[in-house]
Amino acid sequence: MTSETKPLKSSRSSRRGKPRGGSKRKAPRSRTVALAKVKDDFSRYLRLASGGEIVITRHGRPAGVLIGFADEEAWIEYRIENHPDFLERVASARKALRDGRGVRLEDV
Repeated sequence: MTSETKPLKSSRSSRRGKPRGGSKRKAPRSRTVALAKVKDDFSRYLRLASGGEIVITRHGRPAGVLIGFADEEAWIEYRIENHPDFLERVASARKALRDGRGVRLEDV
């Protein structure tokens, strides 16, 4: 007398999903790390930040962001985009366009 073997029923959650099509390019990854860990190994996290921002938490709450730069050009772009004078000029140009002053792209 032998017992019949039943086929295994694995749950859907245990099955591996098929790789999806599309771009293989990865978006910069954001990490969340406790302040104590960053303080203990700052140089490591600074290197990791060149691949994506690192959110630093204090007592489980976001407290800051560590941003790394792949090269000097990325640093220069960041400085220009976040310079107070540049931001002020952009704001005044937008206000001028809202007020009807400015040149349409089609007219250039």
